Amino acid sequence: MIYCATCLLGIEGLVAEELRELEAGDVRAENGRVLFSGGPEILARASLGSRYAERIAILMGDFPARSFEQLFQGIKALPWEAVLGSQDAFPVTGSSLNSQLHSVPDCQAIIKKAVVERLKNHYHLAWFPEEGPMHRLRFRILKDQVSIMIDTSGAGLHKRGYRPASAAAPIKETLAAALVKLMRLRPDGHLIDPFCGSGTLLIEGATLAMGIAPGLGRRFVAETWSDRDKPVWKAERERAKAKENRDSGFSAVGYDIDPQAVSLALENARRAGVENVIQAQLRDIRDFREEGPYGCVACNPPYGQRLLDQKEAARLYREMGKVFQPKQGWSYGIITPEECFEDIFGRRADKRRKLYNGMIRCQFYQYYKWRQEEKGPARPGRKGK
Repeated sequence: MIYCATCLLGIEGLVAEELRELEAGDVRAENGRVLFSGGPEILARASLGSRYAERIAILMGDFPARSFEQLFQGIKALPWEAVLGSQDAFPVTGSSLNSQLHSVPDCQAIIKKAVVERLKNHYHLAWFPEEGPMHRLRFRILKDQVSIMIDTSGAGLHKRGYRPASAAAPIKETLAAALVKLMRLRPDGHLIDPFCGSGTLLIEGATLAMGIAPGLGRRFVAETWSDRDKPVWKAERERAKAKENRDSGFSAVGYDIDPQAVSLALENARRAGVENVIQAQLRDIRDFREEGPYGCVACNPPYGQRLLDQKEAARLYREMGKVFQPKQGWSYGIITPEECFEDIFGRRADKRRKLYNGMIRCQFYQYYKWRQEEKGPARPGRKGK
């Protein structure tokens, strides 16, 4: 079976890397998605274990279509009976961009009709009740190229189950996981978020460091499809659980000026089952200090939208430049849409990467170098960057 993991632009490489680590076959990264192959066990393993993908689907087909007739025939030619039973529900959703077939409702109707015609010939039925398990069909038409998939996730994969509520402007769990991965967080690392909000970066850092599969606390729509696959999902959950290392030595601390955010971060850490390695405290960025021999700072500071907010955001960036000082054993990662961030912060980043926080185009600025005269003995087991 061919699967498709959709993801935020800029992290396709991370998704491809983790799918290879999960033993998926034929992994191929494209813009905004990664294709891979495998049996039911790989689908379950990827669903439970992917930190960075937005959702996983069965890729039924890719083909060009510039007319409704081409769309109809292309959809009808696909082996829908291999996945859809005679009782299954199969609503259609999708999008179209820069294509001749620009009307999404019309495309939905054509796709639905084509699938029904295919199933009629196979099941010899004139009408389908659609009272069985949900198989949501998702299509994407981009520059006249149609991709049609069956969603296996249900709720997006960023829905880990630990964040029923969040502070203002939260960072998505999948993006937070990508940021701490890009920071090369060690299993025994010390993570700090001085703008912790609801604690997402801290929690994603903890689960990454300790090898806790992000999907263990939730269910997936593919689990409802067939009783014969239930042992597969059970085995993959047990496999993921066996890979945890909760004694890795990891620790994390978050700071925020909002007492409600601090309480929420601690509550979410409890829901995620990592409360024993996460602390959260009331503290202003001006009071940040590099305490200890090493630390990894990752943060999503407030973004300025209105004029007064922009002034406040600039003040925060300048303050961060003062307190985030180059120091042996310490690294810093800041995600922001501010194009002049480096000028306000006061130093050029050692590395920067274009990412999207929702629909906001951002840069992830990374600082990890220190001046030659400040260098001392390297921390055991840590390679210099």
